[in-house]
Amino acid sequence: MTKDRLISLDVFRGLTILLMTIVNNPGSWATVYPPLLHSEWHGCTPTDLVFPFFIFIMGVAISFAMPTKTYDSTTFNKIFTRSLRMVCLGIFFNFFGKIQLFGLEGIPLVIGRLLITAAVGYALMGNFNAKLKTYLAVSILAIYLILAYSGIEAYKIVRLPGVLQRIGIVYFIASLLYLKTTQRTQLLVAIGILLGYWTVMTLIPAPGFEITNLEKETNLAAWVDGVLLKGHMWEATNTWDPEGILSTIPAIATGIIGLLIGQLLNGPLLKKDNAKKMAIIAIILISLARLWNTIFPINKALWTSSYVLYTAGLATLVLAILYYCIDIADYKKGIKLFLIWGVNPMIVFFLSEIIPQAMVMISFPNPKIPTNQINLLDYLYAFGVQPFFNNPMTSSLIFALIYVGLWSLLLAYFYKKKMYFKV
Repeated sequence: MTKDRLISLDVFRGLTILLMTIVNNPGSWATVYPPLLHSEWHGCTPTDLVFPFFIFIMGVAISFAMPTKTYDSTTFNKIFTRSLRMVCLGIFFNFFGKIQLFGLEGIPLVIGRLLITAAVGYALMGNFNAKLKTYLAVSILAIYLILAYSGIEAYKIVRLPGVLQRIGIVYFIASLLYLKTTQRTQLLVAIGILLGYWTVMTLIPAPGFEITNLEKETNLAAWVDGVLLKGHMWEATNTWDPEGILSTIPAIATGIIGLLIGQLLNGPLLKKDNAKKMAIIAIILISLARLWNTIFPINKALWTSSYVLYTAGLATLVLAILYYCIDIADYKKGIKLFLIWGVNPMIVFFLSEIIPQAMVMISFPNPKIPTNQINLLDYLYAFGVQPFFNNPMTSSLIFALIYVGLWSLLLAYFYKKKMYFKV
């Protein structure tokens, strides 16, 4: 049994996914407006809100998906399989560009990779019976791990962590907490995680260092990643991962806060009282975050405890405003765009990562410099968008907005046909 959808939550999810698509697809990474980039290290830009907002939204949605809190083996298997499917979809992003097929190169190799993508996407988002869903997810994960640790050159450094992987883990733990514990216990678990993570990160130095620190490559979380994920981390550094093992633990607290807000919205209070209470909670969380920031800085890559409170507070505030406007005041003008994005997030997550990778793999002579090669993605930007704007940052943003526009047309079609892609 599921509760009726909360329109404001769908709109919030749509806003978040849409912003994610914009920040992930600039015309050129060299010319991006600063708010559309992650913080260099400590601090928080609008881009740094996307990931925690999505985890928060997922937490809120859990109580709407399972309002009766019925727990049995069937429910557990459904939660486990859905989590595993998300993890597998996320890992595939990292494998896509490394797939080798019978010595193929160029466009034939890209076509082969896309055919495998279609097969994996269908296996992980297709509507099969529960047993087959589980079998396929477990089998695909096993294949990933075998390839990653097989010694095959193409997969020696394939990354294993990632955004969907973390979302899947948080969903699994938050769902079980929701079904098996009280709200008081959930709150205590979140507090314990945040205080415990703060303690570990600031009192336990990484082996080889006499004192603790929160620098990029010498903090405890980076050391844990280096030991347990060696060779399979973020390729930009290969020394730590922004979605690493230790920093995933406080992300669970982000999901729990969303879970508690969802239960508030499903509770006995009147809608106006819910909105007021959310606004108060938001102010408290943001205030506590700003205080904690003085000794444990807000940091997305480390997912610090202050970052959890700050982003969860902002997410609660945004949801409170949307909830009041849409679900209380019944003001729905202009929400359709965000709604069509919000009800179909998984297909965007999956294909919006794959399509640009595929376009980069298709190269041909550069019309301006025939001796040089240019990939299809750069060609479309350099010859289709960039010449029309004097400001390179503006042209880079317009390219991302065009990509969003194309996705909006596709999602509008899916929405009209009632086609929803879920794991």
